Amino acid sequence: MIKKKFRHLQRSRDIVYAFTRQGFGYVMKELGLFDLLSVPKRIFVEGNKTGNSRTTGERLRLFLEELGPTFVKIGQIASTRPDIIPADIIHELGKLQDQVSLFPFDEVKRIIEEELADSLENTFAEFRETPIAAASIGQVHYAVLLTGEQVAVKIQRPNIKNIIETDLEILQDLARLAEARLDWARRYQVRDVVEELARSLRLELDYETEGRNSEKIANQFKNNSKVLIPRIYWEYTTSKVLTMEYIEGIKLNEEEKLHQAGYDSKILGETVVNAIFQQILIDGLFHGDPHPGNILALPGEVIAFMDFGIVGRLSAEMRNHVASFVIAMMNESTDEVIRAIIRMGLVPDTVNHERLRVDVDHLREKYSNVPFSDMSIGKAVNDLFSVAFRHQIQLPTDLTILGKTLLTIEGVVENLDPDLSIIKIAEPFGRQLVKERLHPKNVAEKVWGQVNEYSEILNELPKTVKEITAIMKKGRMKIELTTSEIDLLEKKLNRISNRLSFSIVLLSFSIILVGIIIGASLSGQTSVLLSKIPAVEIGFSIATAMFLWLLLAIFKSGRF
Repeated sequence: MIKKKFRHLQRSRDIVYAFTRQGFGYVMKELGLFDLLSVPKRIFVEGNKTGNSRTTGERLRLFLEELGPTFVKIGQIASTRPDIIPADIIHELGKLQDQVSLFPFDEVKRIIEEELADSLENTFAEFRETPIAAASIGQVHYAVLLTGEQVAVKIQRPNIKNIIETDLEILQDLARLAEARLDWARRYQVRDVVEELARSLRLELDYETEGRNSEKIANQFKNNSKVLIPRIYWEYTTSKVLTMEYIEGIKLNEEEKLHQAGYDSKILGETVVNAIFQQILIDGLFHGDPHPGNILALPGEVIAFMDFGIVGRLSAEMRNHVASFVIAMMNESTDEVIRAIIRMGLVPDTVNHERLRVDVDHLREKYSNVPFSDMSIGKAVNDLFSVAFRHQIQLPTDLTILGKTLLTIEGVVENLDPDLSIIKIAEPFGRQLVKERLHPKNVAEKVWGQVNEYSEILNELPKTVKEITAIMKKGRMKIELTTSEIDLLEKKLNRISNRLSFSIVLLSFSIILVGIIIGASLSGQTSVLLSKIPAVEIGFSIATAMFLWLLLAIFKSGRF
């Protein structure tokens, strides 16, 4: 770690200085970085003044924007995780803007020729030097192929991968240091959060992944003339250059242009929502960042989705969990809602189930009297994530991307047509999902899958028992019990041993009694004692009484 710090010393100082200037110097101080990096005290004092004049979310946003592409992208990705980040900070992260300069055409030409292994002139009939769009990772240029197709070419910024990797290494080091020194960092598993954000960012650096995502979603709409996804030209695409069909349209956030062109906003809104819910609930692969700038309106109220750097995936199982949650909310069943949340997320052992029940009760009651068509899906998602955050329930990344997508789409549709109800459009998709879930074929497949799973467990059971026995023989078995658990276990063991002893006595008595009767019958003789005393009747009566007493004791204990 020390070697890495010296290797990236200047960048580490930049990060610590920027963090301190925005009023977070106390964190850097607790991590011991002030002395290690020789941070001037005046920066700490100035940062404290800044901290008193702005909210935490504002200061964090300004810190990320100051440090450039890596941090802006991490902030944008983090804005999709309301289950681990407070709502006020999420709101500010949503304002992050890419403040990037254009890189020169000479660099564009060099990167394209290196990646495609040919000159620009041999590849394109026309290539415009001025970019039509620019972002933190790359910029886009208009071009025409030699075969005449108009294309948009996205080129990755020079050396951006090395810059991002350096920043990620430093962030991962800081996360490890924070978990070693700060209780709150361990509690919120800062290292895992940084690792997940880093993984998502690395995926965005690979343009081939984006191209594959685009093709998969295009396949979903191959029979839908109202939705267009740009074609990918693979012979002109690498991990650093992405060549796609050029589509000219009006962005959905350009409301004045849409009005002047005579577009029907209501139809556009319905088309967008239908397309998103097909991706989410039917196909399970959906656009993870459908903000208005990534959706174009084309003549005939056709819509085009752009930029598939971030996508979400919902497995059939996760779609079932989402359906379970919706059904539980509609049935107003707190227990079913809790079960659905537990299945969807990673619930920590420390969760307070009583408080979780209270919060879910409030959530359920909040929407119990709201007409389905009037429900705000954005508010419902926010409320669900607030409950998850409050109880440190970490939801799968794709589920939080889903939440972000629904929130974004609700904002898009609200601008197009405030009277349009997203939940009303989603209802038929939800019904279809429920029907599919309850279809005999799917139920049978699920049951058969469980049977196979249980059979595998049974097959592995002897081996597992043997391994556990070997561990116990070596004395390496570790069991963690609290005082209350030990007391409870002691009571249960006492009860079990008492009943086991009683059962053995009862069994012994019965065996002796049966032995006397059988012995007498076989010998053909009757003892004087047995002839005068009804031994069988008395023995049977005693055994019956003891058996009934044992049953009564078991019933009273409430444990069978």
